[in-house]
Amino acid sequence: MTWSFPIGRLLGSELRIHSTFFLLLLWIAVASYMEGGTAAAIENSLFVLALFACVIAHEYGHALMARRYGIRTPDITLLPIGGMARLERMPERPAQEIAVALAGPAVNIVIWAVLSFFLGSRETLSGLEEIADPSQGFMVRLADINLFLALFNLLPAFPMDGGRVLRALLAMGTDRLTATRIAATAGQIMAFLFGFFGLLSGNVILLLIALFIFMAAAAESSDVALHDVARRMLAREAMITQFESLSPDDSLQAAANALIRTTQHEFPVLDAAGNLQGFLSRNAIFSSVTSEGPPPLVAEIMEREVPTIPLGAPLEKALELLQHNPVAVAVTDSHGRMIGYITRENIGELIVLAGRRGRRPL
Repeated sequence: MTWSFPIGRLLGSELRIHSTFFLLLLWIAVASYMEGGTAAAIENSLFVLALFACVIAHEYGHALMARRYGIRTPDITLLPIGGMARLERMPERPAQEIAVALAGPAVNIVIWAVLSFFLGSRETLSGLEEIADPSQGFMVRLADINLFLALFNLLPAFPMDGGRVLRALLAMGTDRLTATRIAATAGQIMAFLFGFFGLLSGNVILLLIALFIFMAAAAESSDVALHDVARRMLAREAMITQFESLSPDDSLQAAANALIRTTQHEFPVLDAAGNLQGFLSRNAIFSSVTSEGPPPLVAEIMEREVPTIPLGAPLEKALELLQHNPVAVAVTDSHGRMIGYITRENIGELIVLAGRRGRRPL
């Protein structure tokens, strides 16, 4: 995710913080200082940090449960509106998806129970009305906020945890694509309600959550539709076969000329024998043109780690590889020579055309 940076690794996942998180922390500190002085600023800043430590624990609940089903979580990002665990994929079996979705709120319930029963914090739901009241005490508020996080995340607002549970339950009686569309629609309705109440109350955080849910629901619904069509097609049906290639010894100027001359956004880099050495992206060309120093050769700025799949591989395999953000996936013949390549963009174009034709492309 752009504007985020890593702060370390924990339990197999990279932990990242979005830059805007510090704006939230600064806002809380300044507002608290103006209202209650230095002591209030320090206490509320520490409370926000403790709260987001609980949010991270929530996300690791998802990640560790997903690991039980063989699903990795490359990174977890801390945002001003919460956390986001980026799983390689969501389990498609409804029972497994329910387990992964509920693991996050379960962590918050455990934290609430520990604070409530062992530290003497509030044990009833009535405390949720006084979370923002500093007089309730640090640990009392922390217990209450964890209960609130658990309950809020269980709302059926896809792709929040409750929405994922809804999608899994629907998938038990219908196909996954239909279940996702229904859950995404419900999520966008919930997002509209969040936005409406956010406007009425002047709650900026609620407005941001509403915007995030609305956009994320649409994006995940599209992604599931993409995978649904891709699993019924082969790599040969989506690969680009007419392209211009570059040589590792070509200059940056030659690459820039090729970019202008063609409509390609990426260029296979082949040696004299026609073997694939890497891919050069349009972004890499732009970055190199604007950088200082002598112009590099193509071999110095190309992406060398290019995944490959055979001609008869399912298109969904290419889509899975593209989720790890390579420039392209190379398609090879029986001798291992590249005969074409696939990008996420051309998969999307193919599926749009297939949908408009109402049939599988020939």
